[in-house]
Amino acid sequence: MHGEYKAPGGKLVVVDLDVEDGVLRDVRVAGDFFLEPDEAILAVDRALEGAPADTDASGLAARIDAALPPGTQMYGLTSEGVGIAVRRALAHATDWTDYAWQLIHEPPQSPALHMALDEVLTAEIAAGRRPPTLRVWEWGAPAVVIGSFQSLRNEVDPEAAARHGIQVVRRISGGGAMFIEPGNTITYSLSVPDRLVQGLTFADSYAYLDDWVLGALGDMGVTAWYQPLNDIATEAGKIAGAAQKRMVTGDGAVLHHVTMAYDIDADKMTEVLRIGREKLSDKGTKSAKKRVDPLRRQTGLPREAVIERMIASFRQRYGLTEGRVSEEELAAAEELAGSKFSSPEWTARVP
Repeated sequence: MHGEYKAPGGKLVVVDLDVEDGVLRDVRVAGDFFLEPDEAILAVDRALEGAPADTDASGLAARIDAALPPGTQMYGLTSEGVGIAVRRALAHATDWTDYAWQLIHEPPQSPALHMALDEVLTAEIAAGRRPPTLRVWEWGAPAVVIGSFQSLRNEVDPEAAARHGIQVVRRISGGGAMFIEPGNTITYSLSVPDRLVQGLTFADSYAYLDDWVLGALGDMGVTAWYQPLNDIATEAGKIAGAAQKRMVTGDGAVLHHVTMAYDIDADKMTEVLRIGREKLSDKGTKSAKKRVDPLRRQTGLPREAVIERMIASFRQRYGLTEGRVSEEELAAAEELAGSKFSSPEWTARVP
């Protein structure tokens, strides 16, 4: 069994092992990390040898920590990361490079249709009819996108939204409200097979699926990091929020979508969103305007250039071919956009 794991900001950890009579055997840990002293790698292997195969990542990390020689130094590697790689090996998890990734980047579409496309395309991947997909959105209208479990009245001021011509839609994933203006927002979705995140906890899967975009931002001179549970941040503030939805039909699939602030009209945002004081204090700031620091200022690049560099970074890492939404997928999404995502029953399902 073979498992790989690369933590955000870390190095690749590779684990090969067998299982005999319910315990780990012939464990070999490798990777491009740094570890001192040399014999520490043998201690890691020995610590995992004979461990019950149902031991979780934390339990495996505890075995490793107890076995390391005094003064061991790890660089780009953690005991927990090794434990995760073991769990991925046991779960027969796949890796990014095991797939032929497809890019969808089409002309602007309505907010409701974007919500529907996420659901339809991810369901197609679960059914085995579509390859893993990176979809970059172009917005046809300003919107507020609320999370699946948020209260509509608590999140949005309807009079302000109407005054500014802003649509309100509810997505299928959890998380918080997103304020969208077409020229000021960069949004993308990853629709992936469930096996890509096998062996990862829910929280670990966020970091794992966000890692490529951290590298892309780094190439643009922006030092960013994953901030649990679902934010991407820099020293200047939050620049993106992520959300996920798991599809359990077929072979299973995961929708992971991210909205990034390229620019922002903070005054309009605070008029439309009911951003509570408790939420702001939890972020350690006094004003909603200080919570988000847009990519326009941090990169100095046009929005289109940021998107192009993000796509190029993904393609360089994992490969990426040009694709499109099929006629059948579009028809299904248009029907769903009308029957579900434009309906008052869905939008106000949590009043």
